[in-house]
Amino acid sequence: MYSRYVSLFSTVASLASLASAWAPPSYAGYTLQWTDSFDGAAGTSPSSGNWNIITGKSTVNGELETYTSSSANVQLSGGSTIQLVPWADNTVSGGWTSGRVESKYTFTPTAGVITMAEANIRFGTNAIANKQGIWPAFWILGDSIRHGTGWPACGELDILETVNGQLTGYGTAHCNVNPGGICNEPNGLGGRITIPDQSWHTWRMVWDRTPSSWQSETITWYMDGRQFWQISGSQIGNQGVWATLCHSPLYFILNVAVGGNWPGYPNSQTLGGYGSMMETAYVAVYQS
Repeated sequence: MYSRYVSLFSTVASLASLASAWAPPSYAGYTLQWTDSFDGAAGTSPSSGNWNIITGKSTVNGELETYTSSSANVQLSGGSTIQLVPWADNTVSGGWTSGRVESKYTFTPTAGVITMAEANIRFGTNAIANKQGIWPAFWILGDSIRHGTGWPACGELDILETVNGQLTGYGTAHCNVNPGGICNEPNGLGGRITIPDQSWHTWRMVWDRTPSSWQSETITWYMDGRQFWQISGSQIGNQGVWATLCHSPLYFILNVAVGGNWPGYPNSQTLGGYGSMMETAYVAVYQS
C-alpha cells in the first residue's frame, strides 16, 4: 500500500528530476517528528548535522568490510537518496570496503501515543547469484550503547535485514544478555517476509504505547503496510528489558556489511558496486 515503485535510474539527471517524489509521506492522524530526505548534490556526503559516517574495519559478526567515508561507499545520489555501496578492494584488510551511517538524532517512543519510524529502500540490481555475502540493513540501537552499556543490554531493533541477495526481509529484536536470555541471543526474536523484488519498498516499525500497562504495549514490523512481526511487553516479560526497546532513546543505522557468520562469505561470483548497494530515499519518524 505504501511502497513506491520507481524505475531504475540511469543518470543523475533523471534522479534529480524526481527529487520531489522522495519527500516522506503524510499519514492521517500522525505528525512528522523528524526526517532526512537526503537532499544534496550527487557525490556529496549526507548531512553532518544528521549523520555520523562510520569508518574503520568491522570487528563484529566475522564481517570483512572496512567502512569508509569515501563517496565510493557513502554518497548522496543527487536525486534525494543516499547510496551505500560495497566494493571489492584488495588494499584493505578483509578485501572489501563499504558504507555505514548512524543518526545523530535520537527519539524515544512516548507514553500514551503511537510512534512510527520508516524508510523507503531499494537494493541494487545485481542478480541474486552475484550477491553472496552482501548484508544490507536498516536498524536501530539503544542510545545507551553510546554511553557505556554493552550489547545486547542496550537493545537492538532490526527493521530490515536481508542476506545474499535473497528476497526475504528479516525483522528482529535483540535484548537482555548474550548468550541466551529473554531474546534468545545471539539469534534474537524475529520474523520474516517475502520481498516482491529489489525495487522500492517501505519498511516501518511502530511502537504502540497507548495501552495503560507496559505488558500490553507492542512493537510491530511492516513492509509496505503489511505486518510481518510483533513483540509485546508481556512476551518480553521484564519491564526493565522492555524499556530498552520501547521506553528509551534510540537511533538509526543504515549499512551494507560484507560477509559474516550469518550470510557467509563472498565467493568468486560475488560482485560489488552499485548493483549490490542499498539505496534509501528517506528516513522519517512520526507520532500520533
